[in-house]
Amino acid sequence: MPGVKDAPSINPYILKQRENYKRKEYSVEEIAKGVLDGNRTFLSKAITLVESNREDHNDLAQSILEKILPHAGKSIRIGITGVPGVGKSTFIEGFGSFLLSQGYKLAVLAIDPSSQRTKGSILGDKTRMEVLAKSPNAFIRPSPSSGSLGGVARKTRESMYLCEAAGFDVIIIETVGVGQSETQVHSMVDFFLLLMLAGAGDELQGIKRGIMEMADLIAINKADGPNEPYATRARSEYESALHLFPPAESKWTPRATVCSGLGGKGLPEIWNLISDYKNTTQENGYFESNRKQQTKLWFDETLQEAVLNRFFEKQGMTEELKSSEDLVMNGKSSVLKEIKRLMADTNKI
Repeated sequence: MPGVKDAPSINPYILKQRENYKRKEYSVEEIAKGVLDGNRTFLSKAITLVESNREDHNDLAQSILEKILPHAGKSIRIGITGVPGVGKSTFIEGFGSFLLSQGYKLAVLAIDPSSQRTKGSILGDKTRMEVLAKSPNAFIRPSPSSGSLGGVARKTRESMYLCEAAGFDVIIIETVGVGQSETQVHSMVDFFLLLMLAGAGDELQGIKRGIMEMADLIAINKADGPNEPYATRARSEYESALHLFPPAESKWTPRATVCSGLGGKGLPEIWNLISDYKNTTQENGYFESNRKQQTKLWFDETLQEAVLNRFFEKQGMTEELKSSEDLVMNGKSSVLKEIKRLMADTNKI
């Protein structure tokens, strides 16, 4: 018996439909209006354009940003960081659920580490935020770090402005979690929350400076069950460490507290501290001046990136770079000499 012929793995009708299907192209005005109207689809499209490496997408993204920027800046921006495994995503799920119950609209920009080998990212932080993912008043956007240092993605700042223009009251940036060097997020948020675990440090951390020096609040997470007394002890140790820091420019005294992202303990107190920080810094003028400094830093970073791109896009630069690399690798020239030669011609920049 010849049997039955195997069916194709894909429905031929679907293949035919795919050939005739053409994705609709939206104009800058349509996307910008969709973002300002709070449309999640257009917000996602705008962030995708911002994160793209294509030149035409970058041009579209810049045009969209110019239209929405006057409508941004009305939210409170919170950066949340901590070592891997501290419970950042679970904390955001619990903290975000509390904010939603208070009537706020929340946007979460979760930065996921990219593999140095494959360049890929899992983008799995959203799986721990089931409640937020289902809420119409919450928006979660996982993004790959794509090799960017400092715990954030290359275009996180622009994505944050888009979320603000879409009407979200609270913007949370969840960083990769890379340790003491993760300070880049501090330059784009109003409030910097550092999550720690019991037994992860003592008063010596106050001398080390690094990321602790930039934290506005240190929260000892997972303070539940048998771990609760250890978390309470850790809070005392970190409070002692915070006293070793010089006074902050914001005139805000950093605090240490305990919380449980899973059980909800301490989450209202953390929001009260964030609100107190905002009121304090708005009254003394630091809130607005800090945002202006962050805008200046955005300008400086964008300028440096543009100059760097112009250098590498210069005609013939690929061949010159390859020649210099070969000379250096074969010991026929020094690194500094070749860099000086490449930078000698100012027209290359």
